[in-house]
Amino acid sequence: MLRRRVYGADHDDPDPGPRPGHVYGELVGGPLDGLLLDVTGWSGPRLTEEARLPTEIGRYGAGGRAHYRRRADDPRRWDWSGDSP
Repeated sequence: MLRRRVYGADHDDPDPGPRPGHVYGELVGGPLDGLLLDVTGWSGPRLTEEARLPTEIGRYGAGGRAHYRRRADDPRRWDWSGDSP
């Protein structure tokens, strides 16, 4: 079975997958679809906020951000809500 890649892991990391003892959400849709977001230690209020994740592969290229919100009915998944410069 393929191990999932964690958002922010270095491209040359020999093990870019999830780490034991960490909590992850799956990014769904948009440019980061399928990656895992490490939310270990995030507070309850922080988990309800939109995650604005820097990425070069979104609509705005280098310097752009992909926005994701946690699903109310499935908090393990974070849905893409758009990109911003």
